[in-house]
Amino acid sequence: MAGTASTGSLRSFRSSKQLTSKYLIWAFGITILALVVWRIITVGMEENYPMSFWITQSINGLVLGGVYALVALGYTLVYGILFMINFAHGEVMMIGGVTGFFALQVAMSQGWMSGPTFIVIVALLFVLLTGMVGSTLTGITLERVAYRPLRRAPRLVPLISAIGASLFLQYSVLLIFGVSPHSYRKPALIDGGLRFEGIFIPYTGMIIFFTSIILMLTLYLIIRRTKLGRAMRAVAEDRDTASLMGVDVDRVIVATFILGSALAGAAGVMLGFHNTVVKFNSGFIPGLKAFTAAVLGGIGNIPGAMFGALILGLIESLGPSALGIPTEYKDIIAFSVLVLILIFRPSGIFGEVLSKKKA
Repeated sequence: MAGTASTGSLRSFRSSKQLTSKYLIWAFGITILALVVWRIITVGMEENYPMSFWITQSINGLVLGGVYALVALGYTLVYGILFMINFAHGEVMMIGGVTGFFALQVAMSQGWMSGPTFIVIVALLFVLLTGMVGSTLTGITLERVAYRPLRRAPRLVPLISAIGASLFLQYSVLLIFGVSPHSYRKPALIDGGLRFEGIFIPYTGMIIFFTSIILMLTLYLIIRRTKLGRAMRAVAEDRDTASLMGVDVDRVIVATFILGSALAGAAGVMLGFHNTVVKFNSGFIPGLKAFTAAVLGGIGNIPGAMFGALILGLIESLGPSALGIPTEYKDIIAFSVLVLILIFRPSGIFGEVLSKKKA
């Protein structure tokens, strides 16, 4: 009886301690939120930015979020099936941008970028598809060489392999193509933008946003409506059982890398046109931001990755001005959001999508 009472007291003490820790964490979160709101109100009263400024910044945030979303979907797809974080995915995006740059040089040397509108559109699609193919081949190679041999290894092992693959890709591009950035030259068709009442919307920004939405919806339909999508969901639920039911697991995993890498390649090319430059480390920070977006929305959750990326893009674009800090600190804001999400909502806004076996 004494032992039972002692055990009950210990459980009660642990429960009370956990409850106290939970209250302290939420008190900390409410304090941070109150300080942020107070800072936003103070800066808003002091700076008095016009509405056109906030609209322009919001548009920039949506464009940035569209890029993050395409990369975040690759993280989400791989995590949902292999239960690992592919930290080399940002470099897959970078290689898409570099491949697209050389395709752009070919198009320009042939005079396609200065021809009729139809020819320019076809040339832009050629550059985009070439970048997607470059990223896809990189993703397939990574899966075959760096990840497949470690598929049954403990979770930490493929994570270390992914970090090593990230560094390998970065410095391979550095050694082959040099440290100098490669400059994208925009054709006249997509140069400039729309202006009205102090608001500027670049053509490349509109292309990025609408193309990313189309690609994300296409991916969602593939996952939900096709035979491949059903196989991917079956493998994500239980790999061994799916194999026993006739699903070719290796083929499904390769298809997952193909889809995620192709989206990352499209993001790399579009970001190259938007920022006009691409170099060996262009994918590192966007890759980390996309991972933050995937965690924000709910890792393994495709709609969550999409919305998390758009939310992160808006936070990153509006945050420095709203808080009255230099734009160079936007990375601090983005990664602070990651830390806070991991503390207060580890499963993300929309929640993780995991099988019970994985959970």
